[in-house]
Amino acid sequence: MDPLVRLKEAHSKGLIPGDIYELTVKRFPITVAGINRIEKASGIRYPVAYVEPSLVISSPNPNSYEYGILFARTIPIMFEEKFQVVIQISAPLVAYGLKGTIHAILAHEFLHFLELMRKISKMELLSDEISGNLFENVYSDETRLFEPRVVFKDRTLLDHITKRFPAGFRDYKLEDKVTKFWSDRGLPKSNVSLDQNTVKLSAESLSKIKLDPGFVGKIEQLEEKSSKKRKKKLY
Repeated sequence: MDPLVRLKEAHSKGLIPGDIYELTVKRFPITVAGINRIEKASGIRYPVAYVEPSLVISSPNPNSYEYGILFARTIPIMFEEKFQVVIQISAPLVAYGLKGTIHAILAHEFLHFLELMRKISKMELLSDEISGNLFENVYSDETRLFEPRVVFKDRTLLDHITKRFPAGFRDYKLEDKVTKFWSDRGLPKSNVSLDQNTVKLSAESLSKIKLDPGFVGKIEQLEEKSSKKRKKKLY
């Protein structure tokens, strides 16, 4: 899969202007370097990723003025009875994010991927909680993820994650840039409600998913080490 295929299509249709397209393509190697870095630091292959040519925003309800920008999302899909996890990376992040920010967000989504695969391996995905509040969603998000220091053997990458995700990601400079150079120019937006951003797979779908035993074993090791790390923090 060409990770830039949707961006190229949007540009060819005139939805993305030439300057934004060229900037995103020029800066895309930063994303590739981040994925390679995460694979090296974790010893696990990164999921399929692609650039979404729109600004993805989420709101608790259609009439609310409260919203959050989703710079990346971890999306599970069933295609022709085959399970696939895809990381959706928004074009505004690629175009305007600092290197450390991009790598931190990619690493954060990788932790989501591991959590998703852990739940699938244990058949825990029949129903996932839905939060109607962005803050509650952030809190729930942070309490479920694997411990970054257990997963990544890269001190600089860990610094990026801990500085940018102390309690949910917020980068006001990046948000201001995205608002000025993307949103205010009327470039494509995608609205995703919080309940659409949860994972729901049927028992039948889950039963058809076959995971590599070695991969499952590695996830179990990371889960055990993360649990021990959290207990040390508490006591």
